[in-house]
Amino acid sequence: MEHWVYTFQIAGHSASVNLDTIFTMWFAMFCLIVFAFIATRKLSLIPNKLQAVCEKAMGMLWGTMDTMMPPDNRKHVPLVASLFLFILFANLMGQLPLRIIHLKQGELASPTNDINLTAAMAIIVLVYYVGAGVKQKGFKFFLHNFSFVGIVNALVELLEMITRPLSLAIRLFANIFAGEILVSIVLAASAYFAPLPVMLFEILVAFIQATVFMMLTIAYVGSATSEEH
Repeated sequence: MEHWVYTFQIAGHSASVNLDTIFTMWFAMFCLIVFAFIATRKLSLIPNKLQAVCEKAMGMLWGTMDTMMPPDNRKHVPLVASLFLFILFANLMGQLPLRIIHLKQGELASPTNDINLTAAMAIIVLVYYVGAGVKQKGFKFFLHNFSFVGIVNALVELLEMITRPLSLAIRLFANIFAGEILVSIVLAASAYFAPLPVMLFEILVAFIQATVFMMLTIAYVGSATSEEH
């Protein structure tokens, strides 16, 4: 699977963007904004079915955060919930209904099929939890003391900070990319019925990968802001 690459010039240098994943990224954001607007348009004490489902989902999210983060964790809900919902919508973009749209340049891939997007989200998580840790603990977030052991621990934790976003980005990208290749192979072999089980499995993978990214984000922010760090 090849991306729809558009190359342009900036100050005499060539730059390229993947137009297919940019389109699906904006489409995922549009769907998410519309869903949020519909879900919150008519809130009431006696919730309708959609409001009840959303409240149940947020309750599960808060329960998870309460077990993995310090008591004042509700301020991190916007980041965690936004990442989960966006990644879930983005993972599904490479399946139906966009799977049936064919362009001259190729198929429309999930935005999380692009390592540039997953790396950008991982960097956002890195900057956020480092900022939260510095705000909570100040300079001690990086260096607990000036002893030899403290300096070694600080270097090890710095290396861990670098590898965390790398693992986040590659894990999400690799799973979605591999899934879409698998669906394309099955479609090429048999366009009827055979791809359906694989696509249903990939929908499950979309939920799992969004959950994994969310849980790791909670764990990273929790470890950065907890007193045990």
